[in-house]
Amino acid sequence: MSDESPWLVVGLGNPGREYAGNRHNVGFMVADLLASRIGTKLGRAKRVQAEAGEGRLVGAGQHSGGPKLVLVKPLTFMNLSGAPVVSLAQFFKVPVAHVIAVHDELDVPFGQVRAKSGGGEGGHNGLRSMSKSLASKDYARVRFGVGRPPGRQDPADYVLSDFSSAERKELDFLVDRAADVVEAIVLEGVEWAQNKYHGS
Repeated sequence: MSDESPWLVVGLGNPGREYAGNRHNVGFMVADLLASRIGTKLGRAKRVQAEAGEGRLVGAGQHSGGPKLVLVKPLTFMNLSGAPVVSLAQFFKVPVAHVIAVHDELDVPFGQVRAKSGGGEGGHNGLRSMSKSLASKDYARVRFGVGRPPGRQDPADYVLSDFSSAERKELDFLVDRAADVVEAIVLEGVEWAQNKYHGS
């Protein structure tokens, strides 16, 4: 694998206005923020059910020529996310080690963002679809904590509901932090990102 290989950053979510504010769509929110940071717009990809955009990530001390990012929002609905991801990974010649999935995570409390490399999918249909299509689980994940549903609410209903009014007050800050974690993984690696962001 060449360090010059692009990075494929996949924001997981569901297409459609009715899902836009759902907990399950936080990956889309992070992808949109990253697009604005690197000065690109996400547009409909050719022959693939996804929105995508490309740009260079400029790190501290750099002015240009940073790693290339390909940002992706699959438009297939969550449980079929893998097909457009693998198509774009093949087209841009992105190795699995340079794929990052950004997703909501029930097992992480709201207010926390966690970096992880490989491992299971924790019942997340978007991750399950990606792992199957990529024939590998060895990609990085940025896990955006949404916490467990209150009472006996079904987890599926919970993630398909919007953030609460109290949560929305912190949401912009946390989406910003998740984008920072993605950039840290690209520039410094998962372990470095964990050391920097997991303690706070």
